[in-house]
Amino acid sequence: MSSSSTTPGSSPLPDAGPLSLCAREPHVPADRLVAEMVPPPRFDSVRFATYIPDPDQPSQTEAVRVLEGFAAGLGGTQAAGNGKRGLFGFGRAKAPKAPAGPRGVYLDGGYGVGKTHLLASLWHAAPAEPSRKAFGTFVELTNLVGALGFQQTVRTLSGHSLLCIDEFELDDPGDTVLVSTLLGKLVEAGVALAATSNTLPGKLGEGRFAAADFLREIQGLSAHFRTLRIDGEDYRHRGLPEAPAPFSDEEVMKTAFATEGASLDDFPHLLEHLARVHPSRYGALTDGLRAVCLTGVRPVPDQSTALRLVVLADRLYDREVPVLASGLPFDKLFSEEMLNGGYRKKYFRAISRLTALARDAKGLLGA
Repeated sequence: MSSSSTTPGSSPLPDAGPLSLCAREPHVPADRLVAEMVPPPRFDSVRFATYIPDPDQPSQTEAVRVLEGFAAGLGGTQAAGNGKRGLFGFGRAKAPKAPAGPRGVYLDGGYGVGKTHLLASLWHAAPAEPSRKAFGTFVELTNLVGALGFQQTVRTLSGHSLLCIDEFELDDPGDTVLVSTLLGKLVEAGVALAATSNTLPGKLGEGRFAAADFLREIQGLSAHFRTLRIDGEDYRHRGLPEAPAPFSDEEVMKTAFATEGASLDDFPHLLEHLARVHPSRYGALTDGLRAVCLTGVRPVPDQSTALRLVVLADRLYDREVPVLASGLPFDKLFSEEMLNGGYRKKYFRAISRLTALARDAKGLLGA
């Protein structure tokens, strides 16, 4: 769908109508990838004090206590270069010898128990300048390596005091070796690590590719972390109604035209467009959007398409962009085979996040 048309194939009207994700092909320079390794806007103001532990889940209170102590302990941490470095780590002093013992914490728990809230709170609490702390998803970290190269990424991040990795995931053996090696180098340089995931380090990769290879790599990597289990139900569903039913095409299109900064796209066309944009640019794809309106939501056709949609859902959720849609509800996006397969935790996370954004979008109908 064009940026100003109401039906596929119609002629665009200049300076009229909503935006279109399908019309965007952003190009993101490598320095922006580094500079944007901070908590997403949704977590700008979160702190340990704003995390409300479930009184029925003592592990949540314990996690806050441990992480506050971990942050306080970073005050004496001096990563390589003592902070005196350029953007890509040139001019650094020799890396100090890493202290003994685990150099990180690993937050394990189900969907929506506040792991990212706690991880971002740790980033904010760490006593270091923002330029010496990095925060990004696992995918963003691998994309950074792709943009800078492995050695340059090591030099860049070795100057940091803390690296926070959200949604730690291992989707193929290559990424397993890559991240394991990268984090090992950073630990040697004195960088503290923190990560979230929905599974324990020793369980990542089960049911995917060569499980023995995964376990061998992850067992070495998991030694860098103290694991904190965070129990609880998905807070996005505590006391909330079921996900809203999809709206009609007419309602979605009317809302898109009435909402400043909204995009309007046909869902199948958007899926095709995502295949032409590298996932590292999905954040830039959503720049400036106040709402995403989609018509004709239907099940994704294959695993590759599904995984791209997961990344887009993460970026929209990070930026708190509401999603108004027609067609099928979001819990019908992925097939039973997908939901029972090796990437199931990704798909359930995407459903949870898109459902939350769909609830947020209900307020747009009066726009």
